[in-house]
Amino acid sequence: MCKKLFAALSAVLSIALISPAHADDVRIALVVKALGIGFFEAANEGAQEAANELGNVEVIYTGPTTTTAEGQIEVITSLIAQRVDAIAVSANDQDALVPILKRAQQRGIKVISWDSGVAPEGRIMHLNPSSNELIGRMNVQLAADALEAKGIRSGQMAILSATPTSTNQNIWIEEMKKALPEFSQLELVDTVYGDDLADKSYREAVALMRNHPDLDVIVAPTTVGILAAAQAVSDQNRIGDVYVTGLGLPSELAGHVHSGAIHNFAIWNPIDLGYAATMIAYNLVEGNGSSSRIPMGRMGTAELDAEGNAAMSDPFVYDATNVDDFASIF
Repeated sequence: MCKKLFAALSAVLSIALISPAHADDVRIALVVKALGIGFFEAANEGAQEAANELGNVEVIYTGPTTTTAEGQIEVITSLIAQRVDAIAVSANDQDALVPILKRAQQRGIKVISWDSGVAPEGRIMHLNPSSNELIGRMNVQLAADALEAKGIRSGQMAILSATPTSTNQNIWIEEMKKALPEFSQLELVDTVYGDDLADKSYREAVALMRNHPDLDVIVAPTTVGILAAAQAVSDQNRIGDVYVTGLGLPSELAGHVHSGAIHNFAIWNPIDLGYAATMIAYNLVEGNGSSSRIPMGRMGTAELDAEGNAAMSDPFVYDATNVDDFASIF
């Protein structure tokens, strides 16, 4: 009897040792444009918050080292091989990722995009940080605010974007151009691309100031670009002459707000964005929600339009009166 009991216990112990400790966890891959970018690291904080709240979720935070579609395709190919349950991707190219994401969906993986979208055939739904129209209009309003801070009635603005293929950047620029006729005091003189690389964005900002001597505002709807442009304005001794604005992180821009290189800027909370994307991916895996409404935990419910797009929340404006309060958060 003792021998049989010992054999049974040994078999159980053997199975326990070779079985994964969290075999039933929902494995969600949060694929970002590139590693090492503060915005996405903050989004990962939110994703981990969602995982802790849900209790049976493992978040795999990953991405390429540079902002290329090819790099993301390699990452996603590896994730398919790992048989993750869901992929939530901020795309470097809305079309180039479609074939590999179709393959992921054929393997039963739930695919969503967030921040920067994938074409509809490559995902179930897309989570915009905010309404694209509101983001575009907000960026133009911030440029107008900069003119007011300079005490001038009209002036020139230029756009420093991320990559030419970045889905969200292109949509926001299109919305900015739609809003411009309502801001007759602003003249758009150039649009350049820093590829979300700090050194290239810096060089593009310097070139803008050299190519357009009367430039008043650089609008950078990218966290990498706005930081690089603010540093360029400071290094070129153009503070008070050329203002920088757009979308950025309080922790990275507080010093430039206080130096005067930036009058104000906007951003949604990337922690909330990573949290919401993870919650949506989890609920899709679990079959919660409907084709038009998907729960986002503390962020409410994602309301999908006919193309499968949803907006998380409105952008928030930061300036010298509040930037320090948020700089310690993200």
